[in-house]
Amino acid sequence: MRIENPRRYLIGAGILLFLIALIFGLIFPRLANPRMGLSAHLIGLQGGVFLAVLGLIWSELNLSPSLAKATIWLGLYGCYGNFVTNVIAAAYATNRLQPIFGSGKFAGDVPENIVSFGLITIAAAIAACCVLVLWGLRRKVAV
Repeated sequence: MRIENPRRYLIGAGILLFLIALIFGLIFPRLANPRMGLSAHLIGLQGGVFLAVLGLIWSELNLSPSLAKATIWLGLYGCYGNFVTNVIAAAYATNRLQPIFGSGKFAGDVPENIVSFGLITIAAAIAACCVLVLWGLRRKVAV
């Protein structure tokens, strides 16, 4: 998939995630772990803002086409994946990797493994996205 205007795409993706998280804020109290639902709600709002800001600074980045593409997809996976993974954690009341938000009961191997895998890969994706953004913000010194 080729993105014609990455700036507008990222801003739109950020506003969409922000809207989804706002709507999710109406239903998270009904989940198995409402405390984790609140966390997912806030993570979605924060991820939406991150993507929108990434879109706003996009023209300032100095990245090769392949690094630019990687930055976009890492940001999207990191923000949307983090929201979805935390929604799953709230729905199934998982608590292996996030015991402070946990429900105190074991959710089962499958949901716990899905959430664990998601949170670990998302952390790596967001970190890599931030490193690429910082790399793209550097300017070559004129000699």
